[in-house]
Amino acid sequence: MLQLFFPDKCVSYETFINDLSCALLPKLVDALSHPGGIVSQNEAYRLFGKCNVNRWVRQKRLVPVAKRPGKIEYRYTDLQQCQQRVQDYL
Repeated sequence: MLQLFFPDKCVSYETFINDLSCALLPKLVDALSHPGGIVSQNEAYRLFGKCNVNRWVRQKRLVPVAKRPGKIEYRYTDLQQCQQRVQDYL
């Protein structure tokens, strides 16, 4: 049986692959649900919260990809990066 050694523990290869696939599955589903990688402002509000999206734009952490008359769009990956960034309130 093949074993993988990490600094803090030793796990079997099967356990490692199962844990890895469980961690990657939600990310893959998210990526496939937005195949173009572009979401409208309304969709961004629904997925990440209106106040969050507006704050990220105000802080210049999020830049619209396209601004057409009546349509603002963002990259889905940019929205995810803003969501995963740790907030510093000090």
